[in-house]
Amino acid sequence: MQRLKLFLPLAVFVLLACFLFVGLFLDKENLPSPLLDEPFPVFSLGTLKTPDKPVTEQALKGEIALVNVWATWCISCRAEHPWLLKIADQGIPVYGVNYKDNPDDARRWLKELGDPYRFSVMDEKGRLGLDLGVYGAPETYLIDARGVIRYKHVGVVDGRVWQDILKPRVEMLREEAGQ
Repeated sequence: MQRLKLFLPLAVFVLLACFLFVGLFLDKENLPSPLLDEPFPVFSLGTLKTPDKPVTEQALKGEIALVNVWATWCISCRAEHPWLLKIADQGIPVYGVNYKDNPDDARRWLKELGDPYRFSVMDEKGRLGLDLGVYGAPETYLIDARGVIRYKHVGVVDGRVWQDILKPRVEMLREEAGQ
């Protein structure tokens, strides 16, 4: 029994090393979300344009749309912003969740860079982000016309992500809905 105790730290180390080794080969682009195929979380938040008039998750219903979590402090958000403008110009509704940010900074950002969002809610305390399971900005959710989350993309939306991942999913949802 005494000898077995001597090998216990080695066994724990080998087990931990195996888990870490397997983690090296996991798909880092595809982070699972427990919210897939679930309704968008309930919220009531003011928008950057109308802080005193809260909107709810009901405002996201009616069309297939993207919901983008962003912040002015997020360098990657600045990199993806031109693509969000292009996507919105293609007629895809894009909604924003301004995550743990200063609303005045966010308004200046949108005035300077352009505003792709139909509206952007102010999630100053990060509660909606917590309910969404946000890892960090930017994150983008594809929702169907009933407000159900169909896909979650963690990271920058760029030309490749739009063409290869999001656009085909939008088109598939449109076909399913008969649009």
